[in-house]
Amino acid sequence: MTGNIPVLYARGKSLAEAWENSMIELYKNGTQFRTEYDKEGDPLSIDSTMIIVIEEPLSEPRIHRCFPGGLDALEEYRQEVLDGIKDTWIRDRNNPEDTRWEYTYHERLFNYKFFNQSGKEQSINQIDYVIQKLSEKPFTRRAQAITWKVWEDIDISDPACMQSLWFRILPDENNNWYLNLNVRFRSNDAYDAAFMNMFALTALQERIANQLAKKSNKNILVGRYCHIADSYHIYGSRIEDFKSRFLKSLNTRSFEERTWTTEMAQPFFDEAKPIIEKKIKEQEEKY
Repeated sequence: MTGNIPVLYARGKSLAEAWENSMIELYKNGTQFRTEYDKEGDPLSIDSTMIIVIEEPLSEPRIHRCFPGGLDALEEYRQEVLDGIKDTWIRDRNNPEDTRWEYTYHERLFNYKFFNQSGKEQSINQIDYVIQKLSEKPFTRRAQAITWKVWEDIDISDPACMQSLWFRILPDENNNWYLNLNVRFRSNDAYDAAFMNMFALTALQERIANQLAKKSNKNILVGRYCHIADSYHIYGSRIEDFKSRFLKSLNTRSFEERTWTTEMAQPFFDEAKPIIEKKIKEQEEKY
């Protein structure tokens, strides 16, 4: 064991393949770390800096069956990031007794609040900015959205893990334009969260590509997705579950048996939607 955190790399054609390869690489070549969330007796986590490339984010099979969470949870998280269904769960910072969430990714991306030079609070839709900027100058290096608020996040208990989205467009020889996306996480739970993160963010990439195509009158397709995590980790308390679920599946099932296509999963997504809607409504009434 050296004093250097390993920098690991994984890629795959589809989301399911890339995530699976990243988990194999992390388990084989990651290092051991303590975390701020360890309980007494927990094993050390497995950790690394990780770069994951999904070559064709919308290709099938897209969904890995070994991520810890059902398809209903995956659909709920997609709606949370893309549609902001939980933005009303964010607490009032002027009320010290309000114990709701500190933020959502949707709120930080679509309604980023800040104080201007006059001390008044303003907000900006960073995704609208990205679409506008790329429609005007598709070669720009400035099409990014951030989540970190240094004046808030250094003092809260659960600061934003995802830090930034960076977009760029590149044409091919047939004049098809591809929207590429780089995402950076400061901390990313590889086993329990990363697949859901990438599923939602590639869906956001697709949505932005479609909106950009309408605005620019160009044929905009979804290009490669690059996921960069400063700390890509499996918590020590979750390693046994990882072995019994993920590693066992590698040895007993084919890749096709370890994955679902979107078409296979869609009926479960559709079935979950009214249940999710009811859950959100009940929680809002509680708040």
